[in-house]
Amino acid sequence: MRLLIMGPPGAGKGTQAVQIAAHYTIPAISTGDIFRAMRTADGPLAQQVREIMASGGYISDEITNEIVAERLAQPDCEPGFLLDGYPRTLAQVETLDTFLTGRGQHLDAVISLLADEDEVVLRLLKRAESQGRADDKEETIRVRQQVYADQTAPLLKLYADRGLLIEVDGLGPVEDVSTRLFEALDGFGHQPSVTV
Repeated sequence: MRLLIMGPPGAGKGTQAVQIAAHYTIPAISTGDIFRAMRTADGPLAQQVREIMASGGYISDEITNEIVAERLAQPDCEPGFLLDGYPRTLAQVETLDTFLTGRGQHLDAVISLLADEDEVVLRLLKRAESQGRADDKEETIRVRQQVYADQTAPLLKLYADRGLLIEVDGLGPVEDVSTRLFEALDGFGHQPSVTV
């Protein structure tokens, strides 16, 4: 099973990615985790990423695409994978499509975790307080929510048009959200977009 998971910051993507990966025995691949791991990795690509991150720069589509392709080519991804944090742009969607087509593969579904913005902001403010994240102020969180909405809306529409989008309510206890996700994925057969 080859999946993408999307959702606004604070919707629980990371938590649900772990649940989905365990349930379907596929690796959960987070670009954020990959970039963080590169801080201590060897090799020219890791060095390049470290320099960009140290300068506060944006890691380009080209580098991100290369890193993701390298990770998806690993043997553990042969039976499937769950991507979290990629693709983020239409250009990255095209690159992923080309990569998968070249391997005779395709995406099976794209999960969109839905969450009320005010609920997510409260969740992130509580997390910021408990983890001492001074930079997570309400204004900053709302800007990130808007950036996500602006950047991701075209991707969600594209995947909905392809009949791959599954929208799942991301609020509530982790176990309840996981159950909704598994039921939606198990019952999904490339029909028009599903909302649960």
